[in-house]
Amino acid sequence: MSGLNPYLIRSSLCSNMKSLEQELYCPVCKDIVKQPVVLPCQHSVCLMCASEVLVANGPHPPSPSMPRSPGHGTYPGRRRKEGPPLVMMFPCVTCRRDVELGEKGLTDCLRNLTLERIVERYRHTVSLGSVAVMCQFCKPPQALEATKGCADCRANFCNECFKLYHPWGTPRAQHEHILPTLNFRPKVLTCPEHDQEKLQFYCRSCQRLLCPLCKLRRIHGGHKILPVAQAYQALKEKITKEMNYILSNQDTVLAQITQLETREQLAQSIRDLTAALAERHASLTQALESARQKRGEALAAQVAERRSLMEHAGLMAFTQELLKETDQPCFVQAARQTHNRLNKAIENLQHFALAADPSFRHFQLDVSKELKLLTELNFIQAPLAPVIDTQRTLAYDQLFLCWRLPQDSAPAWHFSVEYRRRGVVPGGASRGGIRGGLAAARWGWQRLDEVSGSSAVIDRLEMDSVYVLRVRGCNKAGYGEYSEEVYLHTPPAPVLNFYLDSRWGLHADRLVVSKEQRCARSVPGLSLLQAADHALTSCHLTSDLLVGDVAITQGRHYWACSVEPGSYLVKVGVGLESKLQEWFHLPQDMASPRYDPDSGHDSGAEDALDSAPPFCFLTMGMGKIYLPHPSSPTGLTYPLPPRLGVSLDFEKGRVTFYDAHSLRPLWEGHVDCSGPVCPAFCFIGGGALQLQELVANRNYLFS
Repeated sequence: MSGLNPYLIRSSLCSNMKSLEQELYCPVCKDIVKQPVVLPCQHSVCLMCASEVLVANGPHPPSPSMPRSPGHGTYPGRRRKEGPPLVMMFPCVTCRRDVELGEKGLTDCLRNLTLERIVERYRHTVSLGSVAVMCQFCKPPQALEATKGCADCRANFCNECFKLYHPWGTPRAQHEHILPTLNFRPKVLTCPEHDQEKLQFYCRSCQRLLCPLCKLRRIHGGHKILPVAQAYQALKEKITKEMNYILSNQDTVLAQITQLETREQLAQSIRDLTAALAERHASLTQALESARQKRGEALAAQVAERRSLMEHAGLMAFTQELLKETDQPCFVQAARQTHNRLNKAIENLQHFALAADPSFRHFQLDVSKELKLLTELNFIQAPLAPVIDTQRTLAYDQLFLCWRLPQDSAPAWHFSVEYRRRGVVPGGASRGGIRGGLAAARWGWQRLDEVSGSSAVIDRLEMDSVYVLRVRGCNKAGYGEYSEEVYLHTPPAPVLNFYLDSRWGLHADRLVVSKEQRCARSVPGLSLLQAADHALTSCHLTSDLLVGDVAITQGRHYWACSVEPGSYLVKVGVGLESKLQEWFHLPQDMASPRYDPDSGHDSGAEDALDSAPPFCFLTMGMGKIYLPHPSSPTGLTYPLPPRLGVSLDFEKGRVTFYDAHSLRPLWEGHVDCSGPVCPAFCFIGGGALQLQELVANRNYLFS
């Protein structure tokens, strides 16, 4: 998965900064606060703004209905007969009420140093109104920009001047240095009534900070007073818990907002569709009406002409009567004029044509496609549960998961892949890494978000563990249902990556290794037929040996391969590199590496009970795998698994064979590990095998 989008990071940062900026405004001047003071109502305003407001209002006696400040009453220094002092009232814009400041006004209000620090960090982050602060000790005109400020000296220094005025080993070297600033703040809050007394206590009843002297006053008698460190820890824990609660519910709030926005978008889509249909209807209606009007005007002009033709009906009646005349001279005399009128009428009929086509055949609409689209128009459905392809899904050096959507499923924009290690208690975070995702630690699930395509790779998993996986798709309608959960068992040891070694020499007439050196095929030829006579009279066989291009000298390792079911005999296992070399350099009509030809396997355990054999093989052929068994001298046969896994523990000299698809152990043997050990493969007759490709190597095909 790719990293985070820089544009999204900038957008998120700008959004957070904008939200923070709203918390830094003074409610009076509507600008970022400068030297803020905390009012008794706990709101902060600029010191200058508060002073201007007080000057405009002026002091006045408190209202009888106004609650009295804890400072009112009789205490040493006040006479009983004196009336209530004039107090200053501040109209807090945020509270929308008058707040009593007391006799000393703003003098009793503490500066909000925390807010000042936040404002300074904010200005530094967004470079808002940043002004170059110059060193106050450089000689002009070579004054340099200040790089440090000293909170004790209340001055700004460049690097050289800071070293000069704060020599190493002197008390000045212990001064606190801060960022350069034009507004030096006191290092700690001190009591406004008792100068230089630190505020070391907090009165929960008055919700005020107290110095040791203020704590002794009678007005705080019976109040709940805590050390400021204890109050700090309690408030910090409360605020942290409240913030975490709000953050944990942000996803729910965002989901609800998204649902509301989706509903509004849906309503807007329907309104847009209705408006588009209405607009198109109006456009077509206007075009039809315009054509009808133009044609109507043209045809109306011909109506009179058409009616004039209808006036020939009298001529026709006169002609019919004329034809009844039998007096030839009289007929010829009367028919001459009638003949001329008939010729003129015939000419008019022959040349008459409509000025406009009265039909509207050019205005026909084929709306069958549109009606079909409107009929099929429906709400978008979330994708159906994906179907995981168990034939392509596997756990090897990494976990490769492949899936597809059902044919009748709505398309998915992206997928979410979730997985967890089996045995992790829900509610606790599972171990193991994720790539490009966030851990859903609440339920033990880890998640890869926004996975494009139909496959995903998960790395940094724990060995010899069972992982549960599921997938779901997402589109505009939201997330669909989860797929059925699948279980994958990771290898029992780190995966060993190697290639088939051809350095020992290959017999090209019957053994071929692929260009990538991951696949080998043995083809029976003339040499095998020539050796048939030996095979009939002894246990000697014609075989070809291939080894891996690695020599194992320590640790635990695992690899897997697949044997073609139609292979005659193929042996898969491990052996001492020195013994394998001796075996290979023997004549090609040679004894099998097993010590007992009838043992059914090649571990050699029958020969030497006190020492491990130099080879350990399992034999496969003709779609079967032959497993040694104590109750059967010839062993047992089982169907050949699609992939065979081999695990070697070098220190223990132990080899374990697995069904690599399910990681079910098939058989365990021992091998001599007194020297380097190599993966080995032996062909007897025709056959083929393929080394399992690393998921990391083929991942580019699915990226």
